[in-house]
Amino acid sequence: MTGPTTKPRSAVPRGRGGAGWVRTRLRAAPLATLLSAVLVFVSVLLATALPRALDRGADPALRAYLAEQGPGPTSLIATDRTPQSGDPAALLDSTLAALRAAVGPGYRLADSGPVYGVRTKDPRSLTGPGLVRPSDIPPDMDLLHLPQIAAHSRLVQGRWPSGGGEGTVPVALSKSAADSIGATVGSVLEGSSGFAPPMGIEVVGLFAPADPADVYWSDTDTTCLLRACLKWDKKQEKSWWEASALVGPEGIGRLAAWGTRATDFWRLPVDTGGLRADRLPEAAGQIASYVAGPTATRLTAETGRPGIRITSELPKLFAAAEARRQAAAPLAAIGPAGAAGVALVVFCLAAGLTGDRREAELALLLARGGSRAGVLRRLLGEGAVTVLPAAVLAAALGVLLLPTPRLAPGLLAAGAVAMAALLAFPVRAFVLLSGPRAAAPRRRLVAELLVLGATAAAVAEVRRRGVAPAGAGLDPLLVAAPLLLALCGGLLLARALPPLARLAARAAGRGRGLTGFLGLARAARGNAGGARPSVLPMIALLLAVTTGGFGSAVLASVDGARLRAARADVGGDAHVSAPPHEALAPEFLRAAGTLPGVRSSVGAWTDRDALLLSDGLADTRIRAVVADPAAYAALSEAAGRGRFDPARLTGGGGADAPVPVLISKNLAGKDSGGEFRVSLAGGVELRARPVGVVEGTPAEPSVEAAVVVLPAGPVTARLPEAARPNHWFALGTVDEQRLRDLVRAHAPAPVAERTFVRTSTAVSAQLAGDPLQRAAARLFWTSLAAAACFALLSVLLTLVRAAPERAALLARLRTMGLRPRQGVVLVLTESLPQVLAAPLGGALTAVAAVAVLGPSVDLSTLVGAGVPPGLGFGLRPVLAQALGLAGLVALAVLAEAAVTGRRQITTELRAGDRR
Repeated sequence: MTGPTTKPRSAVPRGRGGAGWVRTRLRAAPLATLLSAVLVFVSVLLATALPRALDRGADPALRAYLAEQGPGPTSLIATDRTPQSGDPAALLDSTLAALRAAVGPGYRLADSGPVYGVRTKDPRSLTGPGLVRPSDIPPDMDLLHLPQIAAHSRLVQGRWPSGGGEGTVPVALSKSAADSIGATVGSVLEGSSGFAPPMGIEVVGLFAPADPADVYWSDTDTTCLLRACLKWDKKQEKSWWEASALVGPEGIGRLAAWGTRATDFWRLPVDTGGLRADRLPEAAGQIASYVAGPTATRLTAETGRPGIRITSELPKLFAAAEARRQAAAPLAAIGPAGAAGVALVVFCLAAGLTGDRREAELALLLARGGSRAGVLRRLLGEGAVTVLPAAVLAAALGVLLLPTPRLAPGLLAAGAVAMAALLAFPVRAFVLLSGPRAAAPRRRLVAELLVLGATAAAVAEVRRRGVAPAGAGLDPLLVAAPLLLALCGGLLLARALPPLARLAARAAGRGRGLTGFLGLARAARGNAGGARPSVLPMIALLLAVTTGGFGSAVLASVDGARLRAARADVGGDAHVSAPPHEALAPEFLRAAGTLPGVRSSVGAWTDRDALLLSDGLADTRIRAVVADPAAYAALSEAAGRGRFDPARLTGGGGADAPVPVLISKNLAGKDSGGEFRVSLAGGVELRARPVGVVEGTPAEPSVEAAVVVLPAGPVTARLPEAARPNHWFALGTVDEQRLRDLVRAHAPAPVAERTFVRTSTAVSAQLAGDPLQRAAARLFWTSLAAAACFALLSVLLTLVRAAPERAALLARLRTMGLRPRQGVVLVLTESLPQVLAAPLGGALTAVAAVAVLGPSVDLSTLVGAGVPPGLGFGLRPVLAQALGLAGLVALAVLAEAAVTGRRQITTELRAGDRR
């Protein structure tokens, strides 16, 4: 008769004893616990900082983009016909109050305040003594009423206008406008038009702006108020002045009689500095409602103005800003994705190292009756004591160091990393407690084939469709493709390295020494990683080098494309253009050609109003460019716009011989019988014979313009004016300020102020100043540094994992006569093939990623200008990172080898040691 069956007690303490068990296990390995906490702290800190850094880059980029547009496009603009009854000044103020009250909570108005008033539609021509009449044309005058004008300006002479219900209308002019048109205080001027009786105005005051840079004066309705505008008629080649004058509240009723009608207007500037990229859709929806939605309908009823019309460029600008951000997102995410992949490998390696150290303990607990679930619960509790405090501290520090309005993205990223760190060792322990599995090589082969298939599919899809279009959000394929290529490279290198090491060991075995042979033989068997060889360190290094090399190629391509775009926009490295109907002084041309940094220069004469005359067809307005063929061809080659062979423009020296010309694509087919006629300034006509087609030209940045390029010799012989260039181009490093000083030294002040000076260096710097580009580059380099540190840490973990077994081996070999120096050589020979092959393999993978993915990458957003898609191929950035990381890894291996190779024999050879 058998006694009652007793259930074996679990080896894992339960209840209140569990806390003591966790505390005991943590005290058993204090250094490992501390290092694990540090790893979690750094990883969670980076994860918390990433979304917050993205917000800190996206918000300034949005605000800078909107600020560049100016206050007009970033305002809400309301207009309505001035009512014929009631108090017009009071109606202006009441409508303004309703418009301001309807502003949504997702945005607010700028502190500069609204600009509102009444304006006339059409100006009148003034007559009166002393008025300035360029081309014998009297000045034109608009009338305005601005209620807040006194708060933004000061009286210089006279008084502010008031009264004027009948008879002459009192007005105030700016001092600058009055000087330009020749009016003074007390001037009585008559305004005439072809549709109404004459009206008189009297200048009663002159004013000046309190601050000319005030955004109050940036409105297009006040363009000719502060200073008179000089108008130009190209066809008649005549000019005249146009100015605006202010009337008082009593004169609002006279504005409709001055022009064809009077219009009330309100411009409400939106505070773009308070907008956030994450809340942009909400603000866009509210502004759309304000412009043409429920808010606009409500305003129509509240103001009692059924004809009020509200417009704004903000919805279109918001869409463009969001498209820019999303277009840059895939390229900016490559670096963080690589760092995240390397960090995940480090977590796996740390879990593997802890599993190797505690495998016997876990097996003993399971053998003594502990359940697998109970062991895993205790491991989770043990990990929580280490992971959670470090994660909370890191997340709090990340929030404090990078303050942003949003908390959720950073905290979610921190929680995900903390969860990965918490589960890494329990998952490894679950695998260890599950026992050995059969067919491991087959499972590995299937997994590698799946990775290879996924990589091929991702690369093929990216090449087929390109990067996701703007507005489609983050493109996961473009981000994942470099990582998958790196993973494939790591797996292939792990397969190829052991056979190569065996060949090297076989070659070393033919020599006299055994140290190299033994180290290479162990490397071929995979013992460099410890008792359980792993490809994870190799994958970590490949991920770091591949993503870093691919990202560096992107940034290098951005810099090169930006410089090419700047050159194409400027027409070379420097461009000086004289004002219309002016020419550059010969002294300036000679002095500019000798400036420091100028490699070559060329002067060109252009005529924007030239005509192409073809029999049977309407005349076509073109831009004629006259320059020396050889110098202009060199300029076109360097600028990348309109390349041509200068030999084509030779000939045409006879008086009646047709001049050889180059034409743009949109002029092809307009010749009659292989020739046409070109009418230049002064009515000079030339017979022209097209000898080639060019795609643009440095003197004309627009690719859609109709251009004809003519050789200087035949043209200047018939048109002497063409021998005086109005454009100067140069190649080389030209200082823009020195060039401007040279212009001022060789031209009268009015001409120098209107002379156009640009350099490719300044344009490139302006393009590079976009906060969106700076944020993407800063994020990439930070992620690259983090990935490199994690990759180096993976190597160190691998060395630590292999250190006990390797130390015991060296101790046994020391008893056989191995010298300490030979021990160091053995460790280096065993470890370096893998850790050095990985960076070089990563460099090859990065080159492959650039080759296969580069044609699909559009850099226009990061460049700041439209450029053809594709990445430039350069080995320098890839090799620099690969060799740098390889050097760091080699130093780490050398340091570990020096420590391991010189340990004492008695420390390692202990009775019962299973290593």
